[in-house]
Amino acid sequence: MNLMMLLEMAASGFGDRVAFQNGEATLSFQQLFEAAGGAARRISDSGCERVALLDVNSLALPVAVFGSAWAGIPFSPLNYRLTGSELEALAERIAPSFLISDAARVEELAGLPGAALVGRGDFLAQAQAAPRPEDDWGMDGDAIAILLFTSGTTGAPKAAVIRHKHLVSYILGSVEFGAASEDDAALVCVPPYHIAGMAAIASSVYAGRRVVQLENFSPEAWIETVRKQAITNAFVVPTMLVRIIETLEKEGRADFPALRAISYGGGKMPLPVIQKAMAFFPETDFTNAYGLTETSSTIAILSPADHRAAVASEDPAVQRRLTSVGLPLPSVEVEIRDEDGQAVAAGEHGEICVRGEQVSGEYLEKGSLLDDDGWFPTRDGGFLDREGFLFVDGRVDDVIVRGGENLSPGEIEDVLLEHAGVRDCAVVGMPDEQWGEMVVAVVVSDAAVSADEAALQEWVKDRLRSSRVPSRIAFWAELPYNEIGKLLRRSVKARLGENAS
Repeated sequence: MNLMMLLEMAASGFGDRVAFQNGEATLSFQQLFEAAGGAARRISDSGCERVALLDVNSLALPVAVFGSAWAGIPFSPLNYRLTGSELEALAERIAPSFLISDAARVEELAGLPGAALVGRGDFLAQAQAAPRPEDDWGMDGDAIAILLFTSGTTGAPKAAVIRHKHLVSYILGSVEFGAASEDDAALVCVPPYHIAGMAAIASSVYAGRRVVQLENFSPEAWIETVRKQAITNAFVVPTMLVRIIETLEKEGRADFPALRAISYGGGKMPLPVIQKAMAFFPETDFTNAYGLTETSSTIAILSPADHRAAVASEDPAVQRRLTSVGLPLPSVEVEIRDEDGQAVAAGEHGEICVRGEQVSGEYLEKGSLLDDDGWFPTRDGGFLDREGFLFVDGRVDDVIVRGGENLSPGEIEDVLLEHAGVRDCAVVGMPDEQWGEMVVAVVVSDAAVSADEAALQEWVKDRLRSSRVPSRIAFWAELPYNEIGKLLRRSVKARLGENAS
């Protein structure tokens, strides 16, 4: 198995189709194949052990991904928003590297340890001009395809190891070869260093779907691109969808006749947001895709049919599934385990554990975290309902322990978000002398509806047990999220602690 196998099939099946588009610049599947071969030769000649990319979305990205696979060198996209010291630390961990970046940054990056630098434009030109290597790519599925640094929301970034067999297994198990028509177009606006970005490249190539790249997300740019490029498929994180809907509400129209499907993931989707989105895009299919970097992207899907069934049903259990991440993929097993590592019954909360061919569960410095039976502990908490729908509470580390009772922040957040006066919220545990931890909520108010602390506490008390009622509610203008839509709970707790001192 090798990612190049996917591109070779696409180039053979529909080589003249546009594979990637950035502005007016394009690459067909055949041109991408040829450029990947040229990039492989350039990469091999450099003597590097890693190929790194520090840049926004561009045509250099797919060329680097497949060129690295052809050369048998791991590809590692880096967060271009990192500070100098953070970037130096990552550069040292992947040295010696062949690092591709925007030409304007090459000079400023000259001091990066162990990095041979090349500008994006030069890399593309060299890849397109160089002849293919004489040897084909290797087919060792255990070879490392991608080193992807996690977001580091709970500490220093970890280098997740994605081997060729993991990502290819995910694609073969979830995507039909050549399923896209010539008119299909996917808009990719997540950054290259997100697993969704890597999965979008592989899945779109295998399906034969044109990828339209958005270098940086803004709701205005997203809306303009969807209309101008007749986008049929798009992936967004929840915070993006919120901003898109807010912008469209000001316009007073949606007007996306080509847009057939929106997938979302990467963070918790508030129930009011997806309800509003489905009403705003009544002809568009919505899919919730839940996965992790360590699982090579999606492991569970709430399908368009599941979305519509939840909205149409009068059964509270079915309605609730709109807050789930759906059913596990057929190729993936999911089990909920307690603190002792034992599987629990349907409806009981615990840690989400997964097993399957696409599951890596491995880190560069730490090795594999799979147990002897191949199960990976995700560190996400949640439960499965009686029909097998998976509900995610949040990170296990975020659980609030109050008087010996484990409380899920997500459960309390869901209830707060049902209040018309709450636009966004975060619930965290803060130190408490009597109970160990107290429940504290931070709320972003909806200006159109008033909501004070006492009213919101009563709202939670009427719907959950009293132990889950926030002892304190703070009101902020906005909550801190990282660039891929994950709530930064550490930042929330730090700010609350500063305000309390």
